[in-house]
Order: sequence, then C-alpha cells, then structure tokens
Amino acid sequence: MSNSLAIATVTTTLRYLLQRRFDSNGSGSVSVTTKPLDKARDNNNGNAGNQVNLFLYQTQQNAAWRNMDIPSQVKPGETGLPPLALNLYYMLTAYAQNDDFPEPTSHDLLGEAMSVFHDYPILSPEDIKNALPAANIAKHDLYNQIERVKITPQSLSLDELSKMWTTFQTQYRISTAYEVSVVLIESTRLQKTPLPVLSRSSGDTGVTTQADTTPPYPTLLTVNFTAIEQARDNLPANQKKLLQKPAANLGDELTLTGYNLEGNNVQIEFNHPQLTTPNILTIPAVARTETELQLTIPITQPEQWCPGFYIITAIIDNHTSNGLPLPIAPTIENIAFDSRDNSDPNKPNNVIIEVRCNPTVLPGQRVALLLSTQEPAFIEIGNKELISRPHPTQTDSLVFELGDISPGTYQVRPRLRVDGVDSLVVDYSVTPLIVPLSFIPEIPLVIN
Repeated sequence: MSNSLAIATVTTTLRYLLQRRFDSNGSGSVSVTTKPLDKARDNNNGNAGNQVNLFLYQTQQNAAWRNMDIPSQVKPGETGLPPLALNLYYMLTAYAQNDDFPEPTSHDLLGEAMSVFHDYPILSPEDIKNALPAANIAKHDLYNQIERVKITPQSLSLDELSKMWTTFQTQYRISTAYEVSVVLIESTRLQKTPLPVLSRSSGDTGVTTQADTTPPYPTLLTVNFTAIEQARDNLPANQKKLLQKPAANLGDELTLTGYNLEGNNVQIEFNHPQLTTPNILTIPAVARTETELQLTIPITQPEQWCPGFYIITAIIDNHTSNGLPLPIAPTIENIAFDSRDNSDPNKPNNVIIEVRCNPTVLPGQRVALLLSTQEPAFIEIGNKELISRPHPTQTDSLVFELGDISPGTYQVRPRLRVDGVDSLVVDYSVTPLIVPLSFIPEIPLVIN
C-alpha cells in the first residue's frame, strides 16, 4: 500500500530515470522538468537549452482495483474502504536549442527519453528509493506497494493532442503520452474489525473433494495441528469439525499429510515474501513416513521468522512438492501505557502505548492493533484498526496512538494484526481442548 505521496513519488522516479540516462550517455546538458505545457520553457530563456518535460495531465481510477480490498487485509465479516487506485497519464515533450542545426536535436532527446521508458517498463523498489532523497525515504512507501507500477505507451490521436495544446494556449511540439499504473493509495479511515467466528456450525460440512489417482511425485495435501488432531480424537463425531485453529504460533507441532513423502533427505521449506532466505527444517527419519511428516516450528530464534502468510513445501531428495499456505500469527507478549504525546497540536494528550510481540516484525509489514472492549472511553477506536507508527528496522516493539483517553484502568481484549494474520484470541494451550471454544479473558490496560 502507498500513502498520499505516491503520485509525487511516481513523478520523481520517472524524472530520475530520464535524468540518469541523459547524464550518463554524454548528451550534454539536458534538464528534465515536470511543468505544465505552457510553463515548460519559462525558466529556460525562451528557446535556449535542451530540455525534456514530463507533464502529468490526467488521473483516472483503475477499474480493476476500484472496488477491490487489498489481499489479506480485510477478512470476511469486516468492512473497510478499498484503496484509491489511480492510473496516471503523462505527456513527454522534448525541446532543443538550435533545433534544426546541424540536426533536429529535439528528436534525439525524445527518442532517448522513449528508450528509457521502454527499457524500464516497471518501476522497481530500488529505482524508487534511489530517486528519493535519503532523508525522505521513510515518508514515501510506494516501494512497498503490493502491485508494481508499470509504464505503458498510450496512443493519442492528432486531434486529442491538438486539443490538449490548444487548452494551454501554447505552440504544439512533438510529444508522446504514457500511462503509468497502478498507484494504490490506502484509505486513512479506520477499518471495522469485529471478533472472528471461532467455529462453523456442526451441520456445515463444507466442500468435499476426492482425487481419482495418486500422483507419482511428492505431494502435500493438508497441514494439521498435531494437538488439535489429538484433541479431536476425544470428541464426539458431531463436534470434531468445531475444533479449529486459524493460524500457527512458534513452537506449534505440525503434521503434514500427502503422498510420496519418504526419502533419504527430507526437508520442509517455509517461504515468506519479505524474508530473503527461506526457513528450512530437516525431518528426521523417526518423524516421517510415506504419507505423513511430523515437525515443530522452532521457538528459539524468533528473529529468523516474522508473522504473516507462508508457503510451505516439502523437498524430498531434491524433488520439490506443491506448496500449501500456512499463516503464522503474532503473539502479544506485553501491552502497556508509554506516554502522552503533545508534539502535534491537532492531537493533544495523545496516548501512546507500546506493544511487544513475538516473532519480530519486518520493515514494510503492515501492523494494526485491534482493541475489543465495551469501555465507553474507547467507543471511537474499539474494534477498529489502529495502524502502528513506522518501524524502519526489524523489531519486536511497536508503538500505537490511541488519542486523548482519560486516565484510568480499562478492560480490553487486544489483537495484533500483521499482514492480515491476527494474534489468536483463544488459548489453545489448555488441556483438554473442548468445544465450544472460549475467548481469552480481557486484560487491564492502565492509562496515566
């Protein structure tokens, strides 16, 4: 997701790509500007100087993303505004000094500029970061956007071009147009997030599927929680499906089922989109069979993990199976009042709380705090997402703003949401596990 600076970030990045090419290819002194058509030559002494102007002349909502929620951020039963999805339209115009002697230099400049957008049709996170001043990178988050920004030539008729130049009451110059899409600007309104459904009705059997043949290669079918499967064995048949666990925690024991899972060297690979290297666990011979693998997610090195959605695959003697999704949920270790912030005159007595979590959260991960409570003082923020302050480094300490809350002790049931995965609201460590499941009790939050 991106903030409201995304449009300016796109323009800055496009100008950076153009200026970098002109500075490196020996084209001489070429200035790249982003002015309106009638102002493009104002500060260039009339016709003096070689110049390429990039003008943003139109924005339109992207039809594909217009009513679509960001994946993994809005769950069933929750309501939130979709992002503002925009397509940006730019006019690229070249100007040159002594344009007809000894050759039409503006044509050279236009061709070079078009070559840049042809060579770089997708804005990479590295290019976006390089285009921004180092001091302002934290304010611009376009490089974290889930959808990459693409540059596409746009065909405008001569009539459309003429109308545009006539509108600005300036002389026509040879130009070309580009569409840059898509920019996703996240809504600043709070998202309503009621407590999740703990289990389905006993009469809801879900979708039943059956394979006709057994595949000849390593195949994963299900990821099961060992403790949940053992607890189901002690439940009546009509209650077995009511015992569910939506996400894993560090330290959980898992049972993977499938076909052709036996081999001399068996490993399970956990891939997360923001981890540079996957986490790999080796399965010992005593914990594997032809159709089943037993493993435990390690808890000793939480800095090597992060909350979110993983894809797990089995590697059997260098043969890789299909992937299955596994969400790993954050755990709230502590939540406490930190201070009152009066640095912003629009937010007097702003209550700041600190949340410590496990595992650590990576830079760029979207983190939200949800406080389920019936306290009247929390009526404006209860059951709504509170986005954390930016965390530029990997951390287990997160800071949230509650606003002007009166001092006191409040009963709350907190949840931490990282990239769409919520901390668990049920204590699955109790023995025995029975249904119906119960929410964890509320905790006191002392605000000074």
